[in-house]
Amino acid sequence: MKNLALFLIIFSLLGIFSCNKKSYTEKFNLLTGPIWARGSLLVNGADASGPGGLLENFKGDARFNTDYTGYFGQYTGTWRFAYNETQIVITTDSLPIPITAVIAELNQNALKITTSFSQIPIRMTFKAK
Repeated sequence: MKNLALFLIIFSLLGIFSCNKKSYTEKFNLLTGPIWARGSLLVNGADASGPGGLLENFKGDARFNTDYTGYFGQYTGTWRFAYNETQIVITTDSLPIPITAVIAELNQNALKITTSFSQIPIRMTFKAK
């Protein structure tokens, strides 16, 4: 009887502590796992990463942390999923409004997002480091 009571107490404690673990979705894990190395930065289908390009300040990698912070090129800020994890919303003090991007592809090796600025289409691709 004593062993049964001890077993029930231990089993209950294990259940309580295991319930406190955060459960993340597959997309969350894919996005927050690697550091994303910048690939192409296209505006209207043309490279916009060079001097004078619309995306010239987006130099460097992107990192989406599990606490919903991160860095995106030279920008730091926060991120969140939207629309059933089909979009990412990035907010930074460096830009006047949040950027909402559609996730075109997300897997272990690649991240491709699309957005628009003043109705100009933008496509950004990244590779996992």
